[in-house]
Amino acid sequence: MSNPFDVLSQFDRLASSVFDTARTPRLMPVDLFRDGDQYVLSADLPGIDPASVDLDVDGQLLTIRAERPAPSSENVKWISHERPHGTYMRQFTLGDGVDTEKITANYEHGVLSVIVPMAERAKPRKIQVAAASATPSRERKAVSV
Repeated sequence: MSNPFDVLSQFDRLASSVFDTARTPRLMPVDLFRDGDQYVLSADLPGIDPASVDLDVDGQLLTIRAERPAPSSENVKWISHERPHGTYMRQFTLGDGVDTEKITANYEHGVLSVIVPMAERAKPRKIQVAAASATPSRERKAVSV
């Protein structure tokens, strides 16, 4: 039985089939923030098998890929099929101030967290200013103008 109030979702399904958006990688929503000496990227990937997550760094390009397979549909009559499946992908350009060798990641409760530490050379630091000594360490010559 068809739901007469479900016209918009039927239109959405029709548009998806016409434009075939299932073949293109889907976008994953992310949050990115700086926490002290590191950047934290949190990507929503609910229902993804952690073994399907692929995290690559190529130079200064960080790529996240994940796969959610389509549910088995043999002998099934779908009443509602809204959960997306397919490949998810995001790419981020990393600045020179990060340490790409020390990037770590974990997946918990449907959220992939990627920790990107700042490189030592990029961390803020204090520069000590040396005071001139009271006694000259070398002879000074007067210059007449």
